[in-house]
This record gives sequence, C-alpha cells and structure tokens, in this order.
Amino acid sequence: MTDTERTARDIPAYDAQAIEAKQQRLWEERDLFAASDESDRPKKYVLEMFPYPSGDLHMGHARNYSIGDAMARQAHMRGFDVLHPIGFDAFGLPAENAAIKHNTQPATWTYKNMDQAVSTMKRMGFSYDYDRMVRTCDPDYYRWGQWQFLKMWEKGLVERRDSPVNWCPSCNTVLANEQVTEGRCWRCGSVPERKNLTQWYLKITDYAEELLDDIDQLTGWPERVKQMQRNWIGKSEGAEIDFALADEDGNPTDTVMTVFTTRPDTLFGATFFLLAPEYPGLMELTTPENRDAVQEVIDIAAATSTADRASSDREKHGAFIGRYMVNPVNGRLLPVYAADYVLTDYGTGAVMGVPSGDQRDFDFARKYGLPIPPVVIEEDDPLFPELKDQTELVMTDVPWDQAMAAEGVLVQSGPFTGMKGGHNSEAVDAIIDWLAEKGLGHKAVNYRLRDWLISRQRYWGNPIPMVHCEHCGIVPVPYDQLPVTLPPDLDLAAGETLAECPAFYETTCPVCGRPARRETDTMDTFTCSSWYYLRYCDPHDEELPFSRELADRWMPVDNYIGGIEHAILHLLYSRFWTKVMRDLGLLDFDEPFTNLLCQGMVKDANGETMSKSKGNVVPPSSVIGPYGADTMRMAVLFIAPPEKDFNWDEEAVAGCNRFIKRVWRTVWELSFSADKGPGLDAGSLDGAGKTLLRELHRLGIKCTQDYDRGQYNTAISALMELTNAANAYLNAVPQDRRDPALCWLVAWDICAMISPVCPHLADELGQDALGVDGSFYEVSWPEFDPELAKADEVEIAVQIKGKVRARVNVPAGADKDSIEAAAREAVADQLAGKEVLKAVVVPGRLVNFVVR
Repeated sequence: MTDTERTARDIPAYDAQAIEAKQQRLWEERDLFAASDESDRPKKYVLEMFPYPSGDLHMGHARNYSIGDAMARQAHMRGFDVLHPIGFDAFGLPAENAAIKHNTQPATWTYKNMDQAVSTMKRMGFSYDYDRMVRTCDPDYYRWGQWQFLKMWEKGLVERRDSPVNWCPSCNTVLANEQVTEGRCWRCGSVPERKNLTQWYLKITDYAEELLDDIDQLTGWPERVKQMQRNWIGKSEGAEIDFALADEDGNPTDTVMTVFTTRPDTLFGATFFLLAPEYPGLMELTTPENRDAVQEVIDIAAATSTADRASSDREKHGAFIGRYMVNPVNGRLLPVYAADYVLTDYGTGAVMGVPSGDQRDFDFARKYGLPIPPVVIEEDDPLFPELKDQTELVMTDVPWDQAMAAEGVLVQSGPFTGMKGGHNSEAVDAIIDWLAEKGLGHKAVNYRLRDWLISRQRYWGNPIPMVHCEHCGIVPVPYDQLPVTLPPDLDLAAGETLAECPAFYETTCPVCGRPARRETDTMDTFTCSSWYYLRYCDPHDEELPFSRELADRWMPVDNYIGGIEHAILHLLYSRFWTKVMRDLGLLDFDEPFTNLLCQGMVKDANGETMSKSKGNVVPPSSVIGPYGADTMRMAVLFIAPPEKDFNWDEEAVAGCNRFIKRVWRTVWELSFSADKGPGLDAGSLDGAGKTLLRELHRLGIKCTQDYDRGQYNTAISALMELTNAANAYLNAVPQDRRDPALCWLVAWDICAMISPVCPHLADELGQDALGVDGSFYEVSWPEFDPELAKADEVEIAVQIKGKVRARVNVPAGADKDSIEAAAREAVADQLAGKEVLKAVVVPGRLVNFVVR
C-alpha cells in the first residue's frame, strides 16, 4: 500500500502514556534542555518561583510550571538560548513540624518530598535544566548564604539589637513585619504577640529610597504589585519635632522626645502626647501611682495584633503616665499617655495628639475627656467666621462628631493663622522653617518599611554564622570555616533546639581561641529565596556564590512567574538582596526580574480554594493518569488567561483531550499526502488550497502574537481554528488531489506551534508521521506572511438608511468606487425609485446608502 492509498484506518492509536514515556527518555538521553554558558544566541532566562517541598506537587504548581515551560520552549524556538532551571525552597517550619509529627528528621522528610516532586516534574515533561538544581538545605548552597551574610556584616548591613517583635505562639518563632498579614501569622494564621527580644536584622531601610525610586524601572511588572510595594515602603515627608519633658513646675527639662509628623501645620492643635506601650523606658517615665494603669495598657497591646492596634475602628486604650510634655510652639502642657494604637513600627513611637485633624486622636480625646480645639478649618464651616482671625488657642472643644479633613485655613495658630493648611501646603513649609530656625525641628522623611528581622528560633534553617565570646563580643565565623552545618540528630519530638545542643553551640572564639558559644538562631528562609535565581547562573561554583561573568550572562531574569502573595515578602527582599550584591561588586544591574507574571489560582469546581484540609485538592496525577501530561498542560493553559483565577472544569479537561486526539488524526492524515519536496507553489493551489494557506498564515500570525504576549488560551484557540481549517481541506479535497507541499507545511506548522504546550504529542508526530529526527524544541518557530494572510475577497454589508439589506463579496483590495458599484448592484431593486443622497463606504466592512 502506498502513502497515497493510506486511510484513517492506518492512523495509529494515540497512546499518551507510551508516547510521553518515550519522548521523555529521548530528551533525557540527549540532555536537550541544558543551557549553554557560551552560546552566541541571545539569552532568555525563564523562571518560575521554586516550590516548598511539603509534599507532591498540586494543580497550582502544574499551572505555574506549564506557563513557564510553554514560555521557555517557545523562546528557544524563537532563537534564544534559554535558561530554565528548577530547585526547592527546602528549609522552613512546615518540614520541621511534619518531621516531628512523623517522628523523623526534617532532612529525611524534605529530601523524600523533593525526590517525589522531581519525579512528577519529569512526568509532566517540563524542560528544566536539572543539572542546575538548587536545594536550599544543601550545605553547598546555604554555605553561600552564610558567606553573603558575613559580607553584609562587613558592610554594616547586619545589626543585632533589642526591640519589640512579633512572636507567633503557634510557630514558636518571631516574624518579620512583612510576615504578619491582616494581623495574623502568614503561615499558620495565629495572632502574633509582641515581645521584646534580642534579634538579628538586615538593614533594608538603608535601601528604602532606592527600592522606592526603582519601582519606576519595573515596566514589566503588574501595576498592582508595584503599588503594593510602594505602599509597604510607605514614604512620608514631614518634620521631626522635639518636645521637652516638663518638670513639676511645668518648665521644659533637658529630656527631649522627638515625634515625626506629616502635618506640622497642625502643631498648635496638639493637646496631648502619646507613647507606644513598647517605648523604651516607658515605665521609668511613669509616676508610681500610674504604673498599674500603664502596665494594663502594655498587656493589652502585647495581646493584640499590630493590624488591630492600628485599626481606626477598634476601641482605643490609654493610661496617663503622670507626666507632661511642652508644646514647642505655644508652651502648652500636654499630658502624656501610653496608648495601644501607637506603634514603634512607624516614626519614633512618640506621637503628638491632634484630635481635630486625626480620627483616632479624636476618638481617644473623646474617651479620655481631652480638649479638641480646631486649628485647620474649611472656609464653609460655621465656626470659620468666629475663628478666622483667632491666633491664640481659646476653644477647648468642637461641636463635631468626627475629626475634620484637616484641609483648609489655619486658625488659632499664632503667626501662621490665615495660611492655607494641608498636605504640602504653605503652612507646612513655613512652620518647618520656623522650627528649624529655633532648633526645635527639621524637615524629615519617614518610611513605613522597617529593617528585616531574620532571626528564627527553629532548627530547620540556615545557621547564622556568628560566635558569642565573653571576651571578644560578637565575632563572625571565618570564611574558611563555612558552612556552619546543622547537627543531624536533634530530638525535635522531645522539644530539643539548637540552643539545647552543646554539640552545636559549643565552640572556640575565632579571635582569642577561648571557649565561646555559636549563635543558635537560624535565618528566615526568605534569605535563601532572595538569591537562588543567582545561583542558578553558576550552580557548581566552589569559590563564590556565583561568578560575575555568568551572572551578567544570564541576569536579570527575563520572565518570572509566581503568585501575587509574594508581592511584599519575596519580591521586595530579592530586590534588596540584588542591590546589596551589586554594591559588593558581584553584579552589574539594579533589579533581578524584568517581567513578572502573577498567575491566578486554580480553585475547585465550586470556586473554593483548594486545600488538603478541605479535601478538594485535584492532584496532577488525576489528569495525567487517564489523559496524559499533555492534556493536563493544555487544560491549565486553555481554561483561562494566565493571570486569572479559574475553577477546575473536568469537561474542559476532557475537551482538551479530544482536541489533542483531533490534532493527532489531522496531522497523520495530512502526512499521508505530504511531501516536503521542492516547496510550496502557492500559485498552483486550487480554491480549497488557497483558503487553507490563507488560514495557516492568518492563524499562525495570531498564534505567534498570543504566545509572545503569554496569552496561551487564545494561542490554543488559534490552533483549534487551524486544525478545523485543515480538516475542512481534507474533507473537501480527495487524497490524490491534495497538494503535497501544502499538507507538509500545515502538518509541520501545527506540530511546531502546539509543541510548547503539548511537546510529547508534537515530537511523536514529527518523528513518526513526518519522519523528522529530533525534537521541535530544536527547530525554528514558523514564519508567516501577512500578505498571504489576506483574503482574496471580503464580505461587505450593504445598508440602506442604516439597515442591512444585502451582503456582497468584493476583491480584498478593491477601491471605494468598485465597492460602491458592487453594493449598488446588490440592492438595485431596493434603490429603484429612490434618490441616493450619499453613499458611505467603509472598505472591508460596509456600504450605507442614505436615500429619500
């Protein structure tokens, strides 16, 4: 039987399991996805945020990695040398807790899960360069995290200090401010407590201004993420003002407290002074008879989350400490209160209470009977005529039910009365200048961002490479003694910690040689994930965390893919880390990620978030088993655009499988008539052939553009249309009359364009149906001609007075006169006896006749 006599009965069955196993074996044998450090091709670094190995991969991972894999594969076909690595964020509390629960060691649990995850990744056919795999719990990785910590120490970016911290009672460790979301622990959901502890910090605030300014460089990031970072950094411009503590006679002493305010123009309206419950030396300032009441406020604040304390709606709690501050502009004595809504995380932990212009101060003043004099009034306020010329503070209260907007004209404000008040107003500048002349204050900038607290009181993390010596103080571990490794056999189930393990903490001082104690805190796991993308560039370097040459070769990451939940934590920390490495001379760029795609969530069929506790998780194996990996990959890419959430849809999965089988049959049937031969002669095609060629180029252009934009759902839709067009040709033209070169071209291009989504299918068809050697990963992306995509004819709607009366086909390039003539002929009977006042011709769309 010749090829031209073959029929659908000769098409082999589509066996996803056998095909995928075969192709994955061929890819691995050829080391197909290894990135070259010396290629002349332009680079493309495609990276998905690496997973935490808490178990096997879930459908959210499948979606994230399928997006990245389609992007990486298509980029390679587009002529780039692609770096597409994978690894594991392997330290952390979940592994430690799971190990305790299962009576094993975190390392045992973690490595077992990583092996399972890699097996699943390979089964899904992802194009990772596994030789570059990074596991953050490997000593040859976390050694370099310690190395970079010591470099930051030398640069003055590491500090150990006492401060109030967020303590999670469930996780038994501290949390950075960024790890408290909506008042709860980001990992377990418990409400953190406030404790005073000695902890290690990285001074990210030294980079606050640059982190803020450089957001404007992130043109490839979602605006939502950029705004979240701007808000978190929280730059405020205003003034720092010095208030003197009053003695028993009301005279100012040498004890000064500084407040930061964005509204120095309201200074005349300050009627009380507030201190955070954590303010250093608060109890020493408090008079004996007030200490019990102040302690009660301290206890309330310690049991309340930071978010709740800062809330405008929550009832405020305060206690008079028995002391007064002197208002520097009018000498008014301001009673000092400890107040639970004042935080040390913003400003100085000391606040001037201006109840007429701040709602929380207003509520506090009403509760504790404090005066609320107006100092900034809108001109249409009933009080304005009475107060507009009033310079001295005489009113003790206002008839308002809430604070004013604090935008308007200053009253009762001494020499500044009558000036325009408000943010960035003339009064703000004038009062700052006056304070500066008197030595009582100055212009200042404040940030919401606080230094990154990296101490964690848990075992399964990167040890902080410092030593405590009674004689030499805090001493860094010498570089040649890195890594400081974790002891392998702690009895975690019995509650043993590093602080209780002499084998770990007993050491000698690197400076004096006398007995010393290792630091027993480990680093926040976000330190590990803040630079892993750099290690991928040079994963086997034994001299440095990465060479500058290879970092400059691959970085920055061109396309980074991950969840929106990392907008503040990981993404902000990584930007900071990159800038520090740049300043250490290890890099030559400012930002780590050029383009960021935040993929949507995969929810269950009812729109509920998938979780093990709900029992609604859909594992990838549930799709791969009956349908194959290509069906799973296509389904998670086709159901919705990458950035949108979607509900899991079994029917859509089955539909994707039906389409894959249709592609399988279509390409095989095209192959029966295909011949690469001398190439296509478009001029010799019949009508059906010309139609298919036009659809190939039209849909090929659309598919390519959609791939380039990362819109895989519409790229797949274009492939569906092209497959339908190919089937229409096969059904219309007998096998012996089909154009061999056209059949070859269409079959080849369908395989090429579907290969980033369904690589096993494409390679199997290429090898068996089209007789080519190798993988579509290695071929060039098809090229399409816009001229060939143009239709020979276009359909024009013919309207009379705006209503469609006919449709007519005209040559695609017809001029307006020709289009109008064809339209007149199509509705000649309906125009008979009417006067055509005007003919509106829109080429390619319509002709409208205006008649009477």
